Amino acid sequence: MTKPTYRLLTAFLLAALLLAGVLASPAEAHPMATSAVLLDIGDERVDGEVQLPLDRLSIAVSRDLTRDGVLGADRAFLKSYTAQHISAVGKDGEPWTVELGTGTVRSIDASPHLVYPLEIRPPDGEVTAFDLRYDVIVEELLTHKVIVTVGYDFDRGILKTDDAETLGVFDHATKTLSVPADEGSWLRGFAATAGVGIEHVGEGADHLLFLLMLLIPAPLVATGGRWQVAPSRRRAITRILHVVTAFAVGHSLTLALAATGMIDLPTRPVETLIALSIAVSAIHAIRPLAARGEVLIATGFGLIHGLAFASLITDLGLDRGSLLTTLLGFNLGIELTQLLVVALLMPSLLVLARTRFYPAFRVALAVIGLVFSVSWMLERAALTSTDPFESVQTWLVGHPLWVAVTVAGLAAAAHGVGARAREAAAEH
Repeated sequence: MTKPTYRLLTAFLLAALLLAGVLASPAEAHPMATSAVLLDIGDERVDGEVQLPLDRLSIAVSRDLTRDGVLGADRAFLKSYTAQHISAVGKDGEPWTVELGTGTVRSIDASPHLVYPLEIRPPDGEVTAFDLRYDVIVEELLTHKVIVTVGYDFDRGILKTDDAETLGVFDHATKTLSVPADEGSWLRGFAATAGVGIEHVGEGADHLLFLLMLLIPAPLVATGGRWQVAPSRRRAITRILHVVTAFAVGHSLTLALAATGMIDLPTRPVETLIALSIAVSAIHAIRPLAARGEVLIATGFGLIHGLAFASLITDLGLDRGSLLTTLLGFNLGIELTQLLVVALLMPSLLVLARTRFYPAFRVALAVIGLVFSVSWMLERAALTSTDPFESVQTWLVGHPLWVAVTVAGLAAAAHGVGARAREAAAEH
């Protein structure tokens, strides 16, 4: 590792440690609470409850809600509002009766929630598969999530969720879920949480950018403190597999430990360290920090990314169902998304790596990653109120195929220019 690179890396590490110390203070922001719909499928009716976080509900209805107000002056309004945004329809198109019981205030995940008992009855008295339509809060808050679980052990008004399965997630884009009437299966919960994992990574610009920064130098080898083209494509592919595997092992380990409560770290320092991981991997892509450094970075910072994944499980309330199913499904969703990213980009990067244009392409992309990471670090440290590159990041994440096609086009053009140059040299 060269002295300038070492000094730059040391500065980033010191900054991260300082930020982590500051942000671990009591002033740390509490993560946004999520709603939940817990269902129990019976033969003649569906029982359950609706859990609404007061802070999110307050924003949705444009009222300053307090515990006393929810149970007093605002009681009738809130029950009417909630009832208007929940409905059930049988597969034959016939509406089912939906009734809410008396609301109470309960602390869930350290956040006060307005909780309503829920009863859904089919018109013929026999529960079959039906569609649940729900947009409480999510009609107004684009970022709000509603976790839906299905269980079969509803007793005395308290749903025992140890054996419940995750059915799905309501959000601004998804306001209808199909509810099966037959006995629950772990496969449904597994598939639902895998979908949440796919969505989280697919929409997570920081996780995707970290993976991309690791993949940029993967087709190369470090020689004398500089990047050189790998001697063969087979070796380049092997290095790519090592990077992806190292990242998977790192985040899977801490995901399991944190989700089971064996590790518990504040969210904000973790998010700051994730931004740092992108900065370090970007610096490594510009100039190698160590031989096979991308594998070491993928493993080490993969541990940090796993903590963030576990935080999402907790924040979304996914552990209200079977934790084992949640972990396996969520992790599978993460891995599938990562493999999709590799499949979309690596063929083009392998071609580009063997052209004279790759050094400029690699450095330019790494600099962009470095700029984005610094912006994230500043925002997550509360040193800036907004991220000036957010719109660009949102567009890039929202158009992955355009990004992949652009890189493929650059690879094809660079390969063509190189081939013509070789032909011209051969003629002379």
